[in-house]
Amino acid sequence: MGNTTNSGSLDTLNLKDTLLVSARKINNGKLSLEFAEIIKSGDKAVSALTLLNASDARFSGKPRRAWVTAEPVDAARLFDVNFGDDGEWIMTERGEMMELNILNPSYNGDRFRLQINETTQGTQYQLDNIESSAKRRGKDGEFITNDGNYVFSNTEVVMINNNDEVNHTYLESDSQIIAKVEETEEELVEVTDY
Repeated sequence: MGNTTNSGSLDTLNLKDTLLVSARKINNGKLSLEFAEIIKSGDKAVSALTLLNASDARFSGKPRRAWVTAEPVDAARLFDVNFGDDGEWIMTERGEMMELNILNPSYNGDRFRLQINETTQGTQYQLDNIESSAKRRGKDGEFITNDGNYVFSNTEVVMINNNDEVNHTYLESDSQIIAKVEETEEELVEVTDY
């Protein structure tokens, strides 16, 4: 399937679908392309609460986002969209933007997908803005750590074969490790009671 504008939307996005949401003109004649994808986080079980409230938007998983800079001529060639000054740009408070809503954008048989890479090595911006950039348990919850270090969850756009899975990198949190140790200790106590 080709790259077709308005073939998808954030409201109808399904797990493993990617959406090229929009383009925005930025400095030096470049574009910022916004991608979105709903990604199941690691090996977490599906929440019964989420399933039983699937039609309530407040309980649905929100798409992860990633932005990529691009040359307009190259983006036009890959997505078959007119990104020239005579394209369908609209003026917004964020500058000139173009709504794209291209579902599962691809090039030469490979799909654009989002990949999550968790790390304890933050960028300078992340380190300077721990409060807003380090991973937390819920919106205002406690910070999630790995070996006592803050965890940063970075999202990037990658190209993969249409049938391949994306290899995300998730770090095990300190609380997960503690829970596993406590579970193992309980099992050892049960075994020694016999």
